[in-house]
Amino acid sequence: MRLVLPVLLLALTAPALAQDLDPVRVEKRVGKLESEMRAVQRKVFPGGDPKFFEPEITAPAPAPAAPVGTPASAPLVDLTERVGQLEAQLRTQTGQMETMQFQLRQQAELITKLRADFEFRLNALEAAAAPPATALMPGTAAATPPKPGAKPDPKAKPDAARPATADAAWKQAYAPALAKDWPATEAAMTDFIATWPKSTRLPQAQYWLGKSHAARDQHAQAAAAFLQLYQTAPKSDRAPDALLGLATAVNGLKKPKDACRVLGELDSVYGAKLTPAQKAEAKTLGTRAKCP
Repeated sequence: MRLVLPVLLLALTAPALAQDLDPVRVEKRVGKLESEMRAVQRKVFPGGDPKFFEPEITAPAPAPAAPVGTPASAPLVDLTERVGQLEAQLRTQTGQMETMQFQLRQQAELITKLRADFEFRLNALEAAAAPPATALMPGTAAATPPKPGAKPDPKAKPDAARPATADAAWKQAYAPALAKDWPATEAAMTDFIATWPKSTRLPQAQYWLGKSHAARDQHAQAAAAFLQLYQTAPKSDRAPDALLGLATAVNGLKKPKDACRVLGELDSVYGAKLTPAQKAEAKTLGTRAKCP
């Protein structure tokens, strides 16, 4: 009886033990883990350079066939160690993937926040730079409408004298700008913008309107004109100059941080298309505003 019980116990446990140590089952488990590792590596490091990242796991060379009889324990030990290493690498790379996804979400949220902040500040500048309503000077009376039947003032300019085409109107409006008569330029460009709103010269008129204000240190009105040009015609030739004028006007309003943001917008949108003169002016403005 003392020998029967151990023999029966050995007969019952031997198949299960042999199944756990079956090389074929362990090899299948290793192959499954290697496949999962390759999937994680492709997701974490797509197209990764082998100089910096470990290459994808490759299947080892097939081991020579074990001799007939009881297999040696060394192959089973090697397979078990490989399983442990693969499981550890799988956990590590899964953690790296989750960390990278978290960092990407943080960067996307930061970019969204910065763009919203920039748009908010530009809108605030536009509201602050809106020209105030014309007020009457002390001691002056408001103009009264003409009485019925009154004759028109002979000095008034008749409508027939106005240019018939947009090109002719532009030549007339641009003349005071060439002469640097800034009050006359402001009046001429304002009239051109109101009369010819669909002209291809509109961005230029808006630019010279801003220049007429900037030349007289009217920073708020200049900022409004330049901002209007950038928002309505961002692809025009004058759009980069408008941002340079906007940065100058904002810096003149004692808001250097906003000037730096405008220069950052200039570089991100038009950096590769800027002329050497525009790049030099942007650099000078950045130095003046003490941009980082």
